[in-house]
Amino acid sequence: MGIDARRIMAFDWGLRQIGVAVGNRLLGTSEPVTAVRARDGAADWAAIAALIDEWQPDLLLVGEPLHMDGTDSPMAGRARKFSRQLHGRFGLPVILVDERLSSRAAKSDALERGHHGHWGSAPIDAEAANIILCSWLAEQRG
Repeated sequence: MGIDARRIMAFDWGLRQIGVAVGNRLLGTSEPVTAVRARDGAADWAAIAALIDEWQPDLLLVGEPLHMDGTDSPMAGRARKFSRQLHGRFGLPVILVDERLSSRAAKSDALERGHHGHWGSAPIDAEAANIILCSWLAEQRG
């Protein structure tokens, strides 16, 4: 798929928080930004709108929670619904990205660095979104 996006925003959807990361496809850079509160998976749309307005992404990525065998997890359908809502509200292209182990990797990385619940100033959920973004960027280079 030929993607002509420069600025990318990635989301790690969750029931209580939605991690957010941003990146630049041309530079191959990414960084965790923040986590947006969610209530039983319902996003704080005003907070997401403010982030989209601030960062002006060309493309949105949403982590797709799959089982290790590639089948849907119980949360996969809800993450897909969130991706459709993003597209519908903001009119930006949205791509689902396999997020197997992204949250686990983010927690492991943070614990190795002595952080408990936060990655620098951004929560673990933001780092999970960053891992999703990094994996997508790596696929684009490959």
